Amino acid sequence: MSSPVTAYIGLGTNLGNKQENIRLACDKLGQLPDTKITAVSSVIETDPLGPVEQPKFLNAVAEIQTGLNPSELLAKLLEIETELGRDRKQKWGPRTIDLDLLLYDEEIINSKDLTVPHSQMHLRSFVLKGLCESNPNLVHPVIGVTVSELAARLNGGDFILNPQRPQLVSIAGLIGVGKTTLATKLSKRLNAELLLEPYDTNPFLPKVYAGRQDLALHSQLYFLLNRVEQLNPASFIAGQLIFTDYVFEKDLIYARQLLDADQVSVYEELYPLCPVNVTKPVLVIYLYDTAENCLDRIHHRNRIYEQKIDTQFLTRLDAAYEQLFAEWTICPVIRISKSEFDCTRPDDIDYLITQITAYCACETTNE
Repeated sequence: MSSPVTAYIGLGTNLGNKQENIRLACDKLGQLPDTKITAVSSVIETDPLGPVEQPKFLNAVAEIQTGLNPSELLAKLLEIETELGRDRKQKWGPRTIDLDLLLYDEEIINSKDLTVPHSQMHLRSFVLKGLCESNPNLVHPVIGVTVSELAARLNGGDFILNPQRPQLVSIAGLIGVGKTTLATKLSKRLNAELLLEPYDTNPFLPKVYAGRQDLALHSQLYFLLNRVEQLNPASFIAGQLIFTDYVFEKDLIYARQLLDADQVSVYEELYPLCPVNVTKPVLVIYLYDTAENCLDRIHHRNRIYEQKIDTQFLTRLDAAYEQLFAEWTICPVIRISKSEFDCTRPDDIDYLITQITAYCACETTNE
């Protein structure tokens, strides 16, 4: 008999008496040979994921101690699903009970029948919340971060890996934080397309920073229309990996900082017409640092038109970015502190590539 290990089981149901289905599944888990339940999370109601219209789910996570090996445990989970009336004819269809082996100790398994850790558990807030109730410091064996950090990246949302959409990864952050450098390095390492902001081609930007407020709206609309063109869904193919050094939504942040009241009014009438026509990111990397450090880099790179930028302006931008991502629901967000990350260190880039790979539904080529 093997020494017991800790494993975590995800439970989901959206047919019949859902509360009773969860209870019966837990009872049967506790009756498995050489197995005992040590914790069960709160039950959470969630909207269904995937393309099939169906009722809402109830979800929970059970922590168990088991002497069963992973294959034996999987076989028992499938038996319980069958006993409780699970129909597997449709992958994304409704079910009386769904039992997923999320984690088995610290093992990493990639076989024909079993993938552990569960391949999309880091995209499910309802799973991560349940795991956090048992052990918030539990580390994902592949991604290498705690379940509490993984949960924070989702901001309460639930997502799926979808290879049928472009895999856009957007780098966000203040002027001078290093977005372009990081996006460029990642795109080269992963052999991906790179789309950069057109600072050098915007004919109005230097004049605006020099004090020409009458051209501020022209400058913002130039950026806006360029982003719409760059992120046109017709420009990409399914599964294509793309990096940008901006998030589309930043344009509204800058407009509200740089335009006067009348210009903002005009801009805000036009802006809502654009986001519906752009490719949405599957992942945002939010690179952050202090306004003072960013200003030092701005002065060091010595773009003439940026030299009038001050700390107060960057501080206001920083607050706006924090508000944006506090309410963000489009995709997961990975926050990276510039004080703890250096894109010139190979280990730091390797770590970040591991994170990106987990959130993109494409085959990455790491050169």
